[in-house]
Amino acid sequence: MSAPDINAVKEYLLRLQSNICYELETEDNGGQFIEDTWEREQGGGGRTRVLTDGKVFEQAGVNFSQVFGDQMPASATAHRPELAGRNFHAMGISLVIHPRNPYIPTSHANVRFFIAEKEGEEPIWWFGGGFDLTPYYPFADDVVHWHRVSREACTSFGKDIYPKYKKWCDEYFYLKHRDETRGVGGLFFDDLNEWGFDKSFAFMQSVGNHFILAYRPIVSRRKDTEYGPR
Repeated sequence: MSAPDINAVKEYLLRLQSNICYELETEDNGGQFIEDTWEREQGGGGRTRVLTDGKVFEQAGVNFSQVFGDQMPASATAHRPELAGRNFHAMGISLVIHPRNPYIPTSHANVRFFIAEKEGEEPIWWFGGGFDLTPYYPFADDVVHWHRVSREACTSFGKDIYPKYKKWCDEYFYLKHRDETRGVGGLFFDDLNEWGFDKSFAFMQSVGNHFILAYRPIVSRRKDTEYGPR
């Protein structure tokens, strides 16, 4: 089993951010992402990209963040005491997309990596992430396509992976006060490390890469649907 490679994860996440932004800009055919880089005083920073007032997307944010430090906050180690006394490094991509046309669904996605290290001890690390879809007006074709691509992201990792992470998404985004799901679901996973670094990293990449394959065809199919004040 290979050791965790922080640089490889960062390079992938930056490529993923650029690819998703390119795909969304191409579909919008008018709006452009504005980039803002920032630094975290305690360690780290990020690259925020926002598209505003596009032809298709009212607003879309695709953001990369990377933070690190010598020790975890007490609020974190209270729930994960094994992280106490370790330095940490966390990075990820998160996005949310709000289209103009109400027949195009809103979507959310993120993929992330965390590692905590201490000299003389094995590192503690994991991957997490997923994506989900929230239609205002659900279309069966869109939902079937969304879940077909979600399943394809998981297929090479085992037959039980898609049902497991689909169910986790349904449960994680269940709105108890409304007795309903937030949308039509997708994938959600967390604390993934049991496969070892290489396979776990490959799965995170598969989820990240399949997001735009799941979302963009739906946008393309619905963006010219007429709508009005109703």
